[in-house]
Amino acid sequence: MKSKSNVRTLKMVQLALLTAIILLLAFTPIGFIKLPAGLSITIIGIPVIIGAITLGPAGGAILGTVFGLSSFAQAFGLEPFGTLLFSINPLGTFITCMIPRILMGWLTGLIFQGLKKVDKTKFVSYVITSLSGSLLNTILFMTSLMIFFYNNTKFQEIEFIKNLNAANALVLAIIMVGLNAVAEMITAGIIGTAIAKTVNKYIIKDNI
Repeated sequence: MKSKSNVRTLKMVQLALLTAIILLLAFTPIGFIKLPAGLSITIIGIPVIIGAITLGPAGGAILGTVFGLSSFAQAFGLEPFGTLLFSINPLGTFITCMIPRILMGWLTGLIFQGLKKVDKTKFVSYVITSLSGSLLNTILFMTSLMIFFYNNTKFQEIEFIKNLNAANALVLAIIMVGLNAVAEMITAGIIGTAIAKTVNKYIIKDNI
């Protein structure tokens, strides 16, 4: 049985480590897994999911904020698509980078808290929460992107967007996400479940 002070310190250390991992993944190539046919999977959201599971909704929201800030930083010449969005609508870019990621972290934590009450083994809770976190990130981000940019003429003139020839915002969002969303969910489900389950078992136990 550990004291409350030790538990707080342990959680602060975990929060700091996950923050460092997010920044490392965001600003180095290891945050992206290259697949055949030009596909790329981002794993930057996985530390947020792990934190949401092990630290709760508040920890998930804090890590989501870090994720959002690192995404927004990419818009300053580090990533072409983000830079283009910033040139079209700076405020919309900031909101699109920040709010979906904060909500993803917070909601993921709430989902796990709800599931573990009915899942005695917790394994199913880890899997569903990890998958849900990845899906939430995709849905919330694409929703914000369509709200702020779909009706913008400059956005619609982007060559990639033009080639998709989508009938409406929903169709465009689905096509843009494509196989990447499925691949990211599977990756988050496997990695998120494995790491979060291990952390909860050996570090942040429910009874401390």
